[in-house]
Amino acid sequence: MTLLLAGDIGGTKTILRLVEVSNSLNLQTIDEETYRSGDFADLVPLVQQFLHKTNIPAPQKACFAIAGPVVNNTAKLTNLTWFLETERLKQQLGINSMCLINDFSAVGYGIFGLSKQDLLTLQPGKHQPEAPIAIIGAGTGLGQGFLIKQGNYYQVFPSEGGHADFAPRSELEFQLLKYLLDKHDIQRVSVERVVSGQGIVAIYQFLRDRKLANESPEIAQIVRTWEQEAGQQEKSVDPGAVIGTAGLQRSDRLAVETLQLFVDIYGAEAGNLALKLLPYGGLYIAGGIAPKILPLLQNGNFLLNFSQKGRMRPILEDIPIYIIRNQQVGLIGAALRAARL
Repeated sequence: MTLLLAGDIGGTKTILRLVEVSNSLNLQTIDEETYRSGDFADLVPLVQQFLHKTNIPAPQKACFAIAGPVVNNTAKLTNLTWFLETERLKQQLGINSMCLINDFSAVGYGIFGLSKQDLLTLQPGKHQPEAPIAIIGAGTGLGQGFLIKQGNYYQVFPSEGGHADFAPRSELEFQLLKYLLDKHDIQRVSVERVVSGQGIVAIYQFLRDRKLANESPEIAQIVRTWEQEAGQQEKSVDPGAVIGTAGLQRSDRLAVETLQLFVDIYGAEAGNLALKLLPYGGLYIAGGIAPKILPLLQNGNFLLNFSQKGRMRPILEDIPIYIIRNQQVGLIGAALRAARL
């Protein structure tokens, strides 16, 4: 048995998990703890506190999934002063084998640690075991990546596909594009600005300002508070979550229309990624938003927009699509990546 340390390192919170792994890559959690990242000056004292609590010798291997880019084994976290370097961490923590990976790469590795209960099949498709796998996930941003089989393992490749251009397809979506260009005085709109938590709010603001429906006083107050807190590191409200709840409950017409447009665009972007990769190994929908709006992803509009690509439609209808329900998939992926060191 090998002792591993897996970490999901974010600007707001850090989750550490101590894991035992067998030769068959079965993971057994020994201990787990969540910390406020801002309470520590660096990752080292945080890990030291966790290991002291567990009262277990230092693990042989570690992998930390970082909310941000990892370049040459170093990472600078958004919203924190932490600058992480693999060699420094290895020396100060006494762990000989270690790696830093992007948090969305960790999702790619984590796919292979999920159970059937962790996945919801949106489209069965026609699975091909040697084909690429694609991942897309809307949350704070829009992550995209892919996996290619190399021997007995899959190699995970992150991408910056979420920063590709938003491609409107209808008159309403063209109006949304023009609205965002004018509102933010920018030259282009990335798809992440629309398909993400901030995108839900942006779509809501667009439909509100176009007078599509009357705004409810409750949601209006939350959105106004959020707008007034623009630029602040921490917000006191989460309008995306409130709009999402109201849309699911169909208690607010503006929220309902917001989520409908969001799902349409999300499906279209997932279809764009699928066209580029032909992931007959499966397209996995990750991120924090999908599990919260499952009924809307299952009602047919997501798949309609996913496959609405003209004569390419039959190709996309053969691609298996799964929604990841387990929100700790990145932590699972970090452990599996550590096991491969």
